[in-house]
Amino acid sequence: MADNSVLVPASSRSLLADSSVLESKIAETSKENLFTGSADADEEMPQVETRVVLVQDAGRNEALLKALEEIKHPCVTTESVEEYAEADAPEFENVFVISDFQHPTFRYLYKAECRVLGPPIVLFCAQKGEALPFTSRPLYCASMLNLVLCFTGFRKKEELVKLVTLVHHMGGIIRKDFSSKVTHLVACSTHGDKFRVAVSLGTPIMKADWILKAWEKRNELDFCATDEEFKSEFKVSPFQDCILSFLGFSDEERVSMEEMTIMQGGQFLPVGDENCTHLVVEENSVKDLPFEPPKNLYVVKQEWFWGSIQMDARAGETMYLFEKQDSPALKKSVSMLSLNTPSSNRKKRRLKDTLAQITRETDISPFPPRKRPSAEHSLSMGSLLDISNTPESGKSLSDTPKISTKPNKILTPVPQTQSARWQVAMELYQTESNYVDILTTIVQLFQVPLEKEGQVGGPILAPEEIKTIFASIPEILDVHTKIKDDLEKMMIDWAETKSIGEVILCYSKDFVKTYPPFVNFFEMSKETIIKCERLKPRFHAFLKINQSKPECGRQTLVELMIRPVQRLPSVALLLNDLKKHTSEDNPDKTMLEKAIESLKEVMTHINEDKRKTEGQRQIFDVVYEVDGCPANLLSSHRMLVQRVETIALGEDLCDRGEQVTLFLFNDCLEIARKRHKVIGTFKSPHGHTRPPASLKHISLMPLSQIKKVLDIRETEECHNAFALVVRPPTEQANQLFSFQLTTEEPPKVDWLKMLCRHMANTICKADAENLIYTTDPDSLEVNTKDVDSTLSRASRAIKKTSKKVTRAFSFSKTPKRALQRALMVHNTPDARSPGAEGFASSRMPSTTSLAHIPSPSMVNLFERKYHTFSRSTTHLI
Repeated sequence: MADNSVLVPASSRSLLADSSVLESKIAETSKENLFTGSADADEEMPQVETRVVLVQDAGRNEALLKALEEIKHPCVTTESVEEYAEADAPEFENVFVISDFQHPTFRYLYKAECRVLGPPIVLFCAQKGEALPFTSRPLYCASMLNLVLCFTGFRKKEELVKLVTLVHHMGGIIRKDFSSKVTHLVACSTHGDKFRVAVSLGTPIMKADWILKAWEKRNELDFCATDEEFKSEFKVSPFQDCILSFLGFSDEERVSMEEMTIMQGGQFLPVGDENCTHLVVEENSVKDLPFEPPKNLYVVKQEWFWGSIQMDARAGETMYLFEKQDSPALKKSVSMLSLNTPSSNRKKRRLKDTLAQITRETDISPFPPRKRPSAEHSLSMGSLLDISNTPESGKSLSDTPKISTKPNKILTPVPQTQSARWQVAMELYQTESNYVDILTTIVQLFQVPLEKEGQVGGPILAPEEIKTIFASIPEILDVHTKIKDDLEKMMIDWAETKSIGEVILCYSKDFVKTYPPFVNFFEMSKETIIKCERLKPRFHAFLKINQSKPECGRQTLVELMIRPVQRLPSVALLLNDLKKHTSEDNPDKTMLEKAIESLKEVMTHINEDKRKTEGQRQIFDVVYEVDGCPANLLSSHRMLVQRVETIALGEDLCDRGEQVTLFLFNDCLEIARKRHKVIGTFKSPHGHTRPPASLKHISLMPLSQIKKVLDIRETEECHNAFALVVRPPTEQANQLFSFQLTTEEPPKVDWLKMLCRHMANTICKADAENLIYTTDPDSLEVNTKDVDSTLSRASRAIKKTSKKVTRAFSFSKTPKRALQRALMVHNTPDARSPGAEGFASSRMPSTTSLAHIPSPSMVNLFERKYHTFSRSTTHLI
C-alpha cells in the first residue's frame, strides 16, 4: 500500500500551535454570532445542511455509501472538486471525503480551507451512530482520537512537521509545552526536562515509529493506537542511548545485569571505556573508583539500574549518584550532621552521655531496643529475624490501618532477678514482635506497592498474581498484631499469675481461619514469585530494590514468606517450655495445656486441609492431562489414591498393546490411553500456558461396577498381569479387562490390595481380601510375551485401519469364550484357588450352553466385529 501521508506547508498555519488556541477562536466566533443573533430576534437564522462530497475513489466505496445512508447525510460523487469548493451555496456546507491524502486534489482542498475527511472516520461515525465531526483540520481516521501528544528531542524540522501532520490526520491533539493533560510524550532522546517530568508523572514515552506504524493501519476501522499490545512495541526503552559498565559485582551478577541491559535497549562496555555514559557501582563493596571519572560519565548506584527497569523508563541520575567516602559532597553531608563545635572534648563528653543514656534505658526496660536491636540480644532471645524500624519502615500507610508501628511502652523497671517463666514469656513476646515486623515488612514493602494504582510504567504484576503470592498475609498480620499487643501489656505489668495460655487460646479460631489458605498454597505462592521474577524484568527489579533495604535483613521475599509456615510450631515449642517452668498451683498451667492442645488441633486441621487441597490439585492435574475427561470427576469428596502405568492385554477398551494409564480414586477408576496425536498447548485467560493433554479418556468406572479382581499367576509367557471383571449397568453380561503393569512400583500385590480396599469401602464390605481371585493365564487366554514386539505393533496398526472399515458392519455381539470360562471357574465354591482338576471340570459346559456356542470359524469371523460393537455401545459411568 502506498503511503498517503502529506506534508502540509507551514506557511498557512502553524502546526505546533496549540489546538486549544484554534478552539478558543472558534468558541469566540460562536459567542459573537450567538450575541448578534439574540440582538435581532425577529431575524431567523438560515438552516445549513451538511452535504458530503465523495471525491474520486471514495464515490465508488459501497460501504461508505451505505454508512452515509445510515447517518442520513445527503451525498454527491464527483471527479472534480472545483465546482463544489468554489460554489457559494448558503443552504449547504460541503464536507469532502477523499481516500488519498497525498493526491493533488487534497492539497487543493486544503489550501481552499475546505472540510476534508477520510473514509475511515465516516465509517467510524456511522458505526457509533454519531454525526460527522466538525474540525478545521483534515481528519482521516480516529486511531488517535482524543490523544494529547507532546514532542521532545527532535532536531529536524521536516521530520517533526510530518509527525505532527499525521497525528492531526488521526484525530490527535498537539501540545507544545508538557503538562499533566499530555497523554503521551514522543521522544527522540532520553534527555531534557520534558522527558524527566514525563517519567515522574508516569506518562508513556513513545518512539516516533509509533505514529508512523499507526498511520500504516489507518484503514483498519477497529484499530486504536493505544492498544497495549501494539503500543508496547514502540515504548522508549529504559536504557535507550545508554552505554553502561558495571563495577564491584560478582561475575554472575555482572553477566545477568549485562543481559538485562541488552533486553532494556542499552549497551555495555568494560569499566573505563571512554564511550560509556553510565558506571553502575555496587556501593556496598566499592569504596573508591579505580580511575577519575570524566565529567560526562554518570557514576550511579545499582538502585538506579533496577529502578529504571521497574519504572520502565530511565530514572533521573541525580538521586542515585555514587559518592566516594572522601568526596567533598560526602564530607559536606557529614559536616551537616556534626555538632559544629571546634572542641573534640565536648564531642567525646556528649557521646559518653548518649551511651550512658542508652545503657540506662536497656537496664530499665524489659523490652529490646526497637531502633537498633543488638546482635547479642538477638542471639540470646533466639529471634527469627530482627528488623529495625528505619524511617522508611516506620512510615504509616493510610491504606493499611491494620499495621501498627508504635514504639513499646516502658512503664515498670525489670526486677533484678528474673524467673525462668518470665524469661520464656519474654522470649515468646520478642519472637512475636519480630514476627509482626516481618509480616509488616512483607505488606508495606512488597504487597502495598504492588497493589498501588497509578504505578509508573503500569502495573508490575496482575491482580491474580498478587493474590496468589500474598494470600492471607494481611489477615495473619492482623491477628498477630493483636497477640503482640496483649503480650506487651502483660509483660509491662508482669506477674507470675499472668495467663499466657489464655492469650493464645483466645485466638485459636482466628488461626484456623487465616493460616490454612496461606499454608495450603504456599508452594504455589513460591512458584509464582520465582516464575514472575524470571519472566518479568520489572518485578525482578522491584525485588532487587526492596530486598536490599535493611528492613528485609538481607533476605529474599521467598525466605520472608516462609515464616508463617514456621510460626505456629515455634509458638507450640515455646508454650511447652513455658509449661515446664510453671508450677502446678499456677492457674496458667491448665490454660497452657489447653492452648498447646488447641495449637495441635489447629496444626492438624491445617495439615488435613492441606492434604485435601493437594488432592484437589491432583484431580485438576488429571483433568488437564486427560483429553475428554468427564466433568463429574471433579468432586469435593474425591481424592486421587494411586496412578499406575499399564499395557492393555485385551481389545475391549482399546487395541491390544496400547499404553493405558489407570487413575485410582477413592470411589472410581479413570482409564485413559496414550494419545496418538498431541494438540498444541493450552493457554488460560490469564496467559498461563499448560502442556498439551497427553492422554485420551476411555472410561470413568465406579468401583462398585468392578465385581472381581483377578490376580494372574506368573509364567514365562505372562508377567505382572491382572484383570478386572466388570458389570456396567447398561450391559447384561460381564466384561473382562486385562492389563500388564509396566513399572515395578507399586508392586502388583500392593496395587491389587489397594484397589480391593477401596472397592470394599465403596460397597461397604469389610473383607477386602475376598475380592481378589487367583487364576492361570491360560484360562483367560492372556499372555504378555509379544505385547511390545515389532510384529505386534505392526499388527495393531493394521487392526486400527481395518476397524474403520468393519465398524459399519458390526451388527452381532458374540461373547468371548475366555470370559465365559473365567466366570464359570469363579462360580465354584473353591474358586479363589482353583487347582488343575477344578479347571478341568469347569471347562465341561452343559449341552444347553454348547448349543449356543458357535463354531470356531464363526467365532474367528465375528470376534473382531463384536469387539468393535462392544466399544461403541458400552458406556461406563
